[in-house]
Amino acid sequence: MSGSPPTPTQSVFIARQNRLTTALAEAGLDALALNPGPSLIYLTGLHFHLSERPVVTLFIPGKTPILVLPELEMAKTRGLPFEMQAFPYGEDLESWPVVFRQATQAARIDGHPVGVEPSRLRVLELRILEEAAPGARWVSAEASLAALRMRKDAGEIAAMRRAVDIAQRALQATLPQLKIGISEHELAVELTLQILRAGSDPELPFAPIVSGGPNSANPHASPSNRRLSSGDLLVIDWGASNEGYFSDLTRTFAIGKVDAELEQIARVVMQANAAGRAAGRPGVACGEVDRAARSVIEQAGYGQYFFHRTGHGLGMESHEEPYMRAGNPLLMEAGMTYTVEPGIYLPARNGVRIEDDVVVTADGSESLSDMPRELITIG
Repeated sequence: MSGSPPTPTQSVFIARQNRLTTALAEAGLDALALNPGPSLIYLTGLHFHLSERPVVTLFIPGKTPILVLPELEMAKTRGLPFEMQAFPYGEDLESWPVVFRQATQAARIDGHPVGVEPSRLRVLELRILEEAAPGARWVSAEASLAALRMRKDAGEIAAMRRAVDIAQRALQATLPQLKIGISEHELAVELTLQILRAGSDPELPFAPIVSGGPNSANPHASPSNRRLSSGDLLVIDWGASNEGYFSDLTRTFAIGKVDAELEQIARVVMQANAAGRAAGRPGVACGEVDRAARSVIEQAGYGQYFFHRTGHGLGMESHEEPYMRAGNPLLMEAGMTYTVEPGIYLPARNGVRIEDDVVVTADGSESLSDMPRELITIG
């Protein structure tokens, strides 16, 4: 597709695996065991669905990565731009432990500390690995993997720019359907279709949140059959995927004439969003982005109605490091990407959220999204 970043080459994957070797040494780990997910894709480009058939990749510094997988998935290993030692298994369940034992013995991990991702590794794979290497110690490597993936390179940022562009064009194409009487569910379906038509990868970062009136006061509301009425605020939180990288945006609309306080909180949230976006730059703690946005809302007297963090990291996952939460001391570096999404939610009434995707640059930060942030009245 024209304008898309190039697929990672051999040198990119090898460089990432070399950085992993350094990270494992710094963490005191002798190996890393990954099942399917973003970290495995980041390090190898290999995509697998989690299923009843376990898939595990073992990374051992100085050795060829080892992959245990079903025979039916072997085609995915052909043409890899780096060496991979595969241990396939068939449909005989009794052979699975045998193959895993062969793989762990080849990796020589028994008796060693092995990193895992607790938020990703299922009990299924963990129990098989424990049986195959009973002397190994399974240690969280999430911090090490997060550090590898937090700082995006030019290709990754280009993919995210494209994901933002796709998402923005999709919402613009959806807005003509936005009118009094349409249901949240109907609008969410239309938006999903437009995201795909605009060029998104089929696997979206999340199902769009479309919430109007009282439902908009719930930050993670699911689209319902409630129909939009005059006087509602409408929160639309959506994203797209491009080359495996995500966008995550939110805009708020007024359906007909809304009362003065709702217009006021929309202005406050827009100011908080601007303050949060302006706060990001190299050397600044992530918690300062939260403080900058939150202080605007607190000074306006609505602090108790902003009850979630200001943002989260964004990339191959819709939520990843770094997190823009109060007190987070992590210092921002060029290449980090995250959301700025302050909100005010008046219980049982209406809510407002405005969300942009931001990248830290060499001397500041840049918003990848540029749709109007003002409260736009529809109908």
